Amino acid sequence: MRFLKLLTAAMAFAIAPAWAQTAKFPDHMIRIVVPFAAGGGVDNAARLLGEQLRKQLGVQVIVDNRAGANGTLGGKNVATSTADGYTLLFSAATHVLAKQVMSNAPYDPQTDFAPVARVGEAPLMLVIAPQLKQNKLSDVLAAARQQPEKWTAAIPAAGAPSHLATLLLAKQGNLKFTFVPYKGTQPALADVGGGHVDLLLDSIISVLPLAISGRVKPIAITSKNRSPLASDVPTVRESGMPDFSYVSWYGVWAPKDTSSDRIAILNTAINTAVSELARSGAWAKLGIEPVTETPEQFKRFIAADVGQGAELLKGAGFKPE
Repeated sequence: MRFLKLLTAAMAFAIAPAWAQTAKFPDHMIRIVVPFAAGGGVDNAARLLGEQLRKQLGVQVIVDNRAGANGTLGGKNVATSTADGYTLLFSAATHVLAKQVMSNAPYDPQTDFAPVARVGEAPLMLVIAPQLKQNKLSDVLAAARQQPEKWTAAIPAAGAPSHLATLLLAKQGNLKFTFVPYKGTQPALADVGGGHVDLLLDSIISVLPLAISGRVKPIAITSKNRSPLASDVPTVRESGMPDFSYVSWYGVWAPKDTSSDRIAILNTAINTAVSELARSGAWAKLGIEPVTETPEQFKRFIAADVGQGAELLKGAGFKPE
């Protein structure tokens, strides 16, 4: 009898690892780290996604804001977390250019994280000071070429989509702006509204309220097509620059050693959530166009985006801080 008990215990011990590997995932709380303050565009999108995932997966999903160090404080928290699929990073395009804009970045965004899913993209809007007489992009470009020393462009954050889109506009438009750095969109937008700086390119959801109120003047949208949020504002392409297109985007990452099986499960769940957020109109309210990709597609997209961003920064003579 004692032998049989020992044999049963040994068999149970032997098959335990196999059972553990097939256990349901996820079966407890998921933490989504947002490397920016609560209430911003990235945070709002993360909370919508987290709530939808909670409904689908039947587990608690919390958003943990870890702002600071140009977004790398939250990024480092995820990079050094246990690679079990329960800690994720939700961030914007800024995340992947940490090495290009920081002289001592705490990680490599392409090798220290596992891409899970790109969830959406959003156009930027070009706005100018309301006191300026120009009403069309062609007029802005003509004036900036004529008097380049007088035209200033606000840059809310180094390496952010707003920065890179402005560099692309300057490159394709053969312009030479004087760039004015800011710590965030709100102070930059306030100075455009006050006439202290001439123009700003930033996410449509951030600048639209002031554009609607007339405190800044909307000029153009950076995406290929007009935005439903501001259908009367033409695209840059429509306004005389047919090759121009630039969007911000959002994605989800896991620590680099997270298993491919769990990455696949998370990717499927997130793509399903994105489709539901698009269907319900929740994504559209934030100015986000849905994106559903495989992890491999997301990885290739990141590589191309980093390449373009690095080229723009180098061409502009940007030096990491």
